[in-house]
Amino acid sequence: MYSVVGVRFKKAGKVYYFDPLEFPVEQEQCVIVETARGVEYGKVVVGKKQVQESDVVLPLKRVIRIAGDTDARVVEENKDAARKAFATCINKIKDHGLKMKLVDVEYTFDRNKIIFYFTAEGRVDFRELVKDLASIFRTRIELRQIGVRDEAKMLGGIGPCGRVLCCSSWLGDFEPVSIKMAKDQNLSLNPTKISGLCGRLMCCLKFEHDNYEATKEEMPAVGKLVVTSLGEGKVVGINAGKRMVHVQLFEVSKVRELSMDDIVVK
Repeated sequence: MYSVVGVRFKKAGKVYYFDPLEFPVEQEQCVIVETARGVEYGKVVVGKKQVQESDVVLPLKRVIRIAGDTDARVVEENKDAARKAFATCINKIKDHGLKMKLVDVEYTFDRNKIIFYFTAEGRVDFRELVKDLASIFRTRIELRQIGVRDEAKMLGGIGPCGRVLCCSSWLGDFEPVSIKMAKDQNLSLNPTKISGLCGRLMCCLKFEHDNYEATKEEMPAVGKLVVTSLGEGKVVGINAGKRMVHVQLFEVSKVRELSMDDIVVK
């Protein structure tokens, strides 16, 4: 077993485990930690707990110290510097005529590296751009190409539901979403109705899918013969969300929407 704390570096980012050592680290505190890309500043979102070896990546990185006011000021200074670096990079991209869209710029806490996030339709030869940026900022430069879902997560926005995007407000990891999930929920398959701002299938299709799957297993399949309070009939459709069954009644040749409680499979 390992004693760990869970640290998040961005509002809706992944949670990473770190060894708290002997520090009295508590949830909601900010800490300085050692990461694979250098020293970073993050927020503790999971307090001290014991986890199995299979739940951590070894060797376990450690907490260097609990962050103070000075560290918080460094973070704000880094954000200001990143905004200036963003403008500089935009101009350099134009100078080199590269077909890429700059999305975000981030300094590591110790300023040993600047990371430029961008999107592009294909591969981009940015070697000369990196040389220019390195000569300007005098530090390590990393250009990282991201997908459209990551772009939406970074930029944020309002989804079709009228709420702030899940990916930018609380969703830590993207999970696979398929068109089958929309079919199982009887949703319109019109791409404009089931796609998010990123142009991909909405992440929320996944949220209720397991519940729909479980409910559908309890409901009669389409084509089954059933007995209802209105007489015998055949199932022609189901509404898993409302737990309702569409039954074509034999005696009146009409389709009625009935509750699962009023259905007995023959």
